[in-house]
Amino acid sequence: MNGKNILITGGTSGIGALTARLLLDRGHQVAVTGRSPNKLQAFLEEAGRPQELHGIIADASDWQATQAAVAETVERFGGLDAAVAGAGFTAADHFRTSGTAISDGDPTLWPAMVLTNVLGPALLARAALPHLRETGGRFVLIGSVAGLKNTPGNLYSATKWAVTGLAENIRMHATTVGVGVTLISPGVIDTPFWGEGTTPPFAMSAEPVAGAICFALDQPVGVDLNTLTIRPIGQPI
Repeated sequence: MNGKNILITGGTSGIGALTARLLLDRGHQVAVTGRSPNKLQAFLEEAGRPQELHGIIADASDWQATQAAVAETVERFGGLDAAVAGAGFTAADHFRTSGTAISDGDPTLWPAMVLTNVLGPALLARAALPHLRETGGRFVLIGSVAGLKNTPGNLYSATKWAVTGLAENIRMHATTVGVGVTLISPGVIDTPFWGEGTTPPFAMSAEPVAGAICFALDQPVGVDLNTLTIRPIGQPI
């Protein structure tokens, strides 16, 4: 792929940030969104490349903010070739605290997680698809193996099951208007998600996931790569 214009939500840390850096290294223009001005500014300064990298303050679960982020990306770069729905989080790490468990979790923490993880990709699709239709572009959703394999009482897992269904739902429409859709479902990744000293020993780095996103975006015209599941060796579920 040559000189594409790409928007990544939740692009200031984790998979999103690594993907942005990899895309910049490959000669593309990238806009990233984040909710924290300080975190966004720190990422922009660290990454450099002010001509090719653009930061936008936006909440992925807010329609007006998402719509504005897409419009700003198109205005800045002159079009949109791909959108990556990367924003997502868990209210608390269920491996350590069961904080997303239906039985004893804190329900006051759930709405933001559900809105970001499920509504967020739908809002991005709504805002981005008209532009992706013009370029024959691609829409990428970051799911999870947790959206393919259930664990007891895990509401985070349920949100990722929703993303799995949403990806196919969007694909069935998008393919009729010339837009590709890819769901990428990572397994256990060594990220700050786990907290200090709690990462499973078999966790993989985020690099293969970022590489998979680039691989999806690099598919030739007429080819729609729909699902990729990436686990580390050693993860049994």
